[in-house]
Amino acid sequence: MKLERDIQSLSVFKRDSSKLLRQLKRTGEPIVLTVNGKAAAVLHDPESYEEYLRDRERRQMIAAVKRGIEDMKAGRTKPAAEVFRDFEKKYKIRS
Repeated sequence: MKLERDIQSLSVFKRDSSKLLRQLKRTGEPIVLTVNGKAAAVLHDPESYEEYLRDRERRQMIAAVKRGIEDMKAGRTKPAAEVFRDFEKKYKIRS
């Protein structure tokens, strides 16, 4: 990210949106839009946004697996058969 190029005020974006969208497509780098000097939004091209979403999903999955492992180590789990038996009993489902 080049600060002078990739951080722009919202008014500049409104005025030069076509130019900034071409820049976004050309560089693939996000553009930070500011209002009163503070970050207000981030523009991504579709490909980099999809990559961001995939990375975010991957990080969430890794965190969930780590929590599961910690739960197992701490004894906060039940055997699946017990979970299904409790579920069937709670919802009056015949097995």
